[in-house]
This record gives sequence, C-alpha cells and structure tokens, in this order.
Amino acid sequence: MDRNDYYGGDSASLNLTQLYRKFRPDQAVPAELGRDRDYAIDLVPKFIIASGELTKILVHTEVTRYLEFKQIAGSYVYRDGKISKVPSNEMEAVKSPLMGLFEKRRAKKFFEFLQGWKDEDPASHQGISLDNDTMKTVYEKFGLEQGTQDFIGHAMALYLDDDYINKPARPTYERIVLYSSSMARYGKSPYIYPLYGLGELPQAFARLSAIYGGTYMLDKPIDEIVTDADGKFVGVRSGNETVKAKQVVGDPSYFGAGKSDGGKVRVVEEGKVIRAICLLKHPIPGTDEADSCQIIIPQNQVGRKNDIYIAMVSSTHNVCAKDIYVAIVSTIVETGVPEKEIIPGLQLLGPIYDKFVSVSPLYTPTADGKADNIFITNSYDATSHFETVVEDVQDVWKRMIGTDLILKKREIEGVQE
Repeated sequence: MDRNDYYGGDSASLNLTQLYRKFRPDQAVPAELGRDRDYAIDLVPKFIIASGELTKILVHTEVTRYLEFKQIAGSYVYRDGKISKVPSNEMEAVKSPLMGLFEKRRAKKFFEFLQGWKDEDPASHQGISLDNDTMKTVYEKFGLEQGTQDFIGHAMALYLDDDYINKPARPTYERIVLYSSSMARYGKSPYIYPLYGLGELPQAFARLSAIYGGTYMLDKPIDEIVTDADGKFVGVRSGNETVKAKQVVGDPSYFGAGKSDGGKVRVVEEGKVIRAICLLKHPIPGTDEADSCQIIIPQNQVGRKNDIYIAMVSSTHNVCAKDIYVAIVSTIVETGVPEKEIIPGLQLLGPIYDKFVSVSPLYTPTADGKADNIFITNSYDATSHFETVVEDVQDVWKRMIGTDLILKKREIEGVQE
C-alpha cells in the first residue's frame, strides 16, 4: 500500500508536473523545459555500485529483466578549489593531478599493498593487522598526506565523515577494494544507473511481485496501524476498510514520523538531510563534458563534519529532455541555515536554470519489531549509493525471518557504455 499515486515513496522519480506540484504547487511548468513525459527526476539521488550488494539483489531476484542500466561517466573529488577524477588503482594514482610526485609514489605503494593483501599470507601484510590497526595507522605507515587521505576515505571508501579513521582498517580496506573492482568492471566509473530513473527500481519489483501473486495499491491513504491489547500488529486501516496480516513493514512516514502514535513513539529523528535538485542547461564545468558524474566534496576541504555530494544525470539516461542536465546536491544538515551549507556544491555547477530544495528528517525505528511485528526501515540517508539501504534491507529481513538473506552471485548483463 502506498499513499502516493506513483511508485517508490521517498525514492520515486517524478515527471515535471509532479515535480512542480510537489515543490511549487502555484507555479506553471515552464514550456521551454520540453515534454512532461521526457522527465523522471529522482527525489533521492543515489547510484548503484557495480560490484555492490544492490547489484547482487537485482541479479539474484532476476528483476533485471525489467530494467536497463547505463554507466555513470565519471567519479570526481573536490580538492583545493577544483575537481579532479578519482584514481582507482596504482596506474591512475601515478597520473592523478591530485598529488605531487613524491606523494604519488607513496600512494602507488599504498594501492599495491591493498591489491596484494591476502589474509592467509603474512608476507603481504607488511606488519599491519587490518583487524587491530586503525586506518590512521595504515595511512601513517605509508606516509599519506591529509588531502590524499581525504579522497581515499571519502571518494573511494565513500565515508560521510572522518569517524572511520580511528576504527579498525578492515571495513575501509573492503570498501576500497569494492570501489576498485566496480571501477574495473565497466571502466568509466564504479557506478551504474537505471534508464528512466531510480523510480524504475520499485516499479520493477512491483512487476516481479505481481508474478508471485503480490498486490500493489497506489493512492491508498493509511489512516491507522491497528494493534491488539498487547500492542501487537493486527492490520492497517484505510478509510473504513482494514486489511489484516501477521507482519507489517514500512518506512517511518507511516509510523508516526514527527508525532507520537497514541503515546507510543515508534521512530526518532537523528538529524536532517538537505537536497537541492538543480536543472542545468550544460554539463558541469571541469568534467570533460560528461553526460553524468558524481562529485564528492570531502568535509575537510570546506570546513564541515559531513561531505557534500553531487550526482548528475542527463537525457542519455532518459530522465530529462535533450540538452538538460539534472544535478542533485546533498549533505547532512549541521547548522540552522541548511541552504548555505550546500553553496560549495552549487558553486561547482555553473549557471542554474532552476532549483528545488528539500530538507528531510532522518528517522530510525526505536524497536526491532520482533515484539509487535511492526518492522520499520530507516529514512534514506545522505550517501550517494545504495549500500546503506541494502544493509537496512538485510537487517529488516533478518528481524522478520530470523535468518540472513543469502544471495547467489551473478553478473548484470548488457550495461550500456
């Protein structure tokens, strides 16, 4: 059941009419933007890591028969006022303008160490324990500068902040290997993206679900979560109809997000994320006229605690009219003036034709759902990829079913250049 008249909830892709209705209900859509049906603009900007967990789910479920994917053309990082391509292996590190000559040698050694690591071969460890030594220790062993640490930790390991530096190095090692292997798979960037926008993902799952007897109801308001005397889930009421089930799973907006539900607080706010959907009439400057890209602004570079992300797609992904580019700038809110916080990102875009800004609370459930059979997901976070979403899906699965979600490993075929 979905209260909206489109699939995907918070992660839907909207046409122009829906976009303006949501953000500017009193304004007509400018005619010069072209046809309504040429647009599928994501509310939440995320890319799919080619070798990541979401890819495994898409392939395992065979939902890929309803989807087509295209590569994202480039992955960039901001440093000292300009953007540069993120190197993904020792060969690219040697050519990267992000580092001076001596730093390149150190980075080359670092990447060779990562690629040569074998758990069972102590000779490959160079005296480092990934499980006991912190990432800080590893960086120091190779003598890497702060700026190099920034792009490795934020543009490759894709951490939102610097908390990871004082934790054991293994998760960071695994994230960098994931980035490098995803990059090696298709060549231009580690990311792929569905044609016609992210809203295609929930639609594809809806089609697959229908084959197995699932029913989808759009435009169906949810008026009450019905529980018994012990607080256990009974059903969901919409108007004067109640549908009953053993378990319910849903996003925080259906479970009292922002208000208490009959005295029971089911979700709590843990921060906010700001997103600015920007329509451009040109590619982002400094990206070699790329038709799509990701740019990460590490927090240290702009004196923040959290990174700023830019995700850009265009008509080659069938999400907007020809010669229009859609760039979404997002970050976790740190001050009382969120719009000022994304200025470093907006400044990289060049002239902006129009922008739509939203500030969304990030909710997490207060309980695991096992006691009342009400299973609630987290809000979509500020990360630019689906890895955290998949962790949440796996967590909800385990809470509901009691066992881990096990998937077969296969490849996505036919990704477009």
